[in-house]
Formats: sequence, structure tokens, C-alpha cells
Amino acid sequence: MRILKMQSKFLEVFLESLDKFGQLYGPKLKNGVLSYEQLNNISELVLSDDYPMIPIKKLFHPMQFTMMHFNEKGFHPDYSVIEKRVILGVHPCEIHSLLRLDDVFLRDPIDPYYAKLRENSAIIGFSCLPLENHLCLSTDTDIVEEGFDLFFVNLGEFYLVWVGSSLGHDMIYEREEFFDYDVTHDDIQMYIDWRNKRNRMFKKSFEFDSMPDIMELSHDSEVWDFFGDKCLSCGQCSMVCPTCNCYNVIDVFDVTNEITGLRNRVWDSCMFVDYSLVAGGHNFRSSRADRLRLWYGHKLKTFGVDYGRPGCIGCGRCVDTCPVDINVLTVSEALTTKEVPKQ
Repeated sequence: MRILKMQSKFLEVFLESLDKFGQLYGPKLKNGVLSYEQLNNISELVLSDDYPMIPIKKLFHPMQFTMMHFNEKGFHPDYSVIEKRVILGVHPCEIHSLLRLDDVFLRDPIDPYYAKLRENSAIIGFSCLPLENHLCLSTDTDIVEEGFDLFFVNLGEFYLVWVGSSLGHDMIYEREEFFDYDVTHDDIQMYIDWRNKRNRMFKKSFEFDSMPDIMELSHDSEVWDFFGDKCLSCGQCSMVCPTCNCYNVIDVFDVTNEITGLRNRVWDSCMFVDYSLVAGGHNFRSSRADRLRLWYGHKLKTFGVDYGRPGCIGCGRCVDTCPVDINVLTVSEALTTKEVPKQ
């Protein structure tokens, strides 16, 4: 990995030049809301400390798409969602979330749709400063060392640019005149000072490292019944969580002339009451308490056991969005204190 330096005044022109490598995507305002979308012009890109509420997973694990077309004779896959892309403005925690999704979708059996979207997408990361509910310092996802092609750290008048892949090197060579290969001791000290200042800006934290053991010890805790009584089973936590990856498959038939159909894939959530419903009307997680325990067990314990990396990346979206204040902060606090919070 190599680290270069680029004056801030060159940023917009450089990013605009990356359209040679694919269609540009990034955070932009859509109906007044920040969202990962296709960029028609680089001026639409919003580089900020805030994040789109729907995470970057929507670009790799789409909310809804057609997987295949079929008839009585067979089927053929539909890869029309695949295109060459360059995704700009990705924060460190979001890059970590893609590494978590890689663990799920790129293990045997490999998901061909996710794999092709990953293969055809370049990731251009950008540093950020913590806002009110950002928790990535607690989850060790505030810094990223892999999973990107280029990563920009904003130090004011200039950026330090980490080159993370051969494709990233190719991008640099397109406008090599913008980059300085001589990173000085003063530049390094500015980066260290920026890291220290940023770390002091985090306002909230939780006992993340100890949560796997706490979750194991708390399987029968009354905490789950308390939060289960509050939960609306709306699934909003799953929709905004960057590492939630559940989906349902729906066949849509057309029998007007001959039997043909589409197989569509749509996001699903283990928080929905019918998610664990099986033949015969049996439901293995009919209570909201059971579903909450499953969801938080996955985020704070079992994902890390199965894949080596915990399922929470500290983005704070669950803190921002749950209408009844159920999130990694309130759950971890309840599990690590002696008293269950009162209604």
C-alpha cells in the first residue's frame, strides 16, 4: 500500500476523471435526503460527515431485482443490474460493512449477483469526523486498511491518499500530475494530530469487545422481554443496518400465452413476525423478544464467531432510526447494568 499527497483544489477534477473507469455513484441529495445514487455530474456528490440512511449495501445487495427468467423449458439468469461503477465518498465503517457482506456472499456457495457487482465496482473512500451517534471507535471500524481502491483523508489544504489496489494505481496514473509522492514528516504529524482530535470528538460508546460473552450469559435475561414489549416489529433496524443481508425470493408467473415467469429477490428482515414461519404454521420465533435476541445476538456475538468480524460496524443508524429507542446502545446498557430500564 502506498500513501500519496494531493492538494484539495484538485479533488473535484480528479474525481470527475474517474468516469473513465465506470459510472460514478456516491452520496447525493435526493428529495432532500442523502442517498447513494448514480451521479449525473460530479457537482451532485455530497462529501460530508453524515451518511445516507440507507447504507451502501443497496448497491451490492439491491433492495429488489430480477434474478432470472424462466419457462417450462428452463431458465436464464438476469445480470442486467451489473455495470462498471466507481463509488465515491464511502466512509470507513461502510467499507467495513462490505467486508462483512463479503464474508456472507462470497463464501461457497458464492452469490453470483453480489460477486459480479463487487468485481465491477471501485471503492473510493473518504475520511469523516464523528457525529452525535457515531460509534465506530467502539467497534474498531473508524479506520480501514483494506477493501478500497483509493482512500482520502482530509487534512484541510491537502489530502493524504492511500492507494489500496492496482486499479487505484491506474486511477492515480490518469492524473499523476495532481499527486505528490513526497509525504513529509510534517504531513505525518498533521495526520497524527487529526487522528487524535477526531478520537476526542466521539460522544458515545459502548462495551463492544465484551458483548459476545455478555450476550452468551444473557440468553434468558428479562431484558429481552422488556424490549420485546416495546418493539414494533417494523424491521427498520434491518433496513438501515449495513450488514443485514436477509432476503426473500418471489416467483411471478405469467400464464396468458405460455407459462413464463420471473424470480425476484427482495430485502427481508428477521424482525418480521412471519420470517421464521414454516410449513404447518409453525413459527420458531413468534415472540418479539425472541426475534430481538436473535438480531442482537447476530450483531454482537454470532457473526463474529462465525466469520471472525462482529456484525456491528458502529455507524449509529439503529440509534438514529428506531422509533422506540431499541438500539445497540440501549441494549448493551441494559445488559451491562443490574437493573432493567423502567417504562
